[in-house]
Amino acid sequence: MSARYRTEASNGTDGHSRVVGGLDVEVSSPLKADADPTATNPEQLLALAWATCLNGTAQVLVREKVRTRVRVEVELHPEVPGPGYEFHVDAFLSAEGMTDAETADLLARSHARCPVSKLIGSAATVHVHHEEYAG
Repeated sequence: MSARYRTEASNGTDGHSRVVGGLDVEVSSPLKADADPTATNPEQLLALAWATCLNGTAQVLVREKVRTRVRVEVELHPEVPGPGYEFHVDAFLSAEGMTDAETADLLARSHARCPVSKLIGSAATVHVHHEEYAG
């Protein structure tokens, strides 16, 4: 089967990550003592990617008839035992006018279908939750 979409990104030593033919983002590690607080970091990019993908998947499933919202929290923790670090990631889905059970079902179906969820979902430090719609 052929790809439905393809993109490519790169990062060099100039403090920028780039998508070929598009986005150019100034990046900085949050662990650096002189980190630029206005620059973007990998944690933010991961949160943005999953929130966008999971919410887009939910919108497909509800046929865009219900407003949904996904928020993603990403934390960087030292890996135990080390060396290195690991992401702890939590996604929260809410849907306007849906019951708790309906929202939980929508989350389960969205998480099973979302490509980013498929990529990271089996990690022990990745969790999904449903919550009341907050708009």
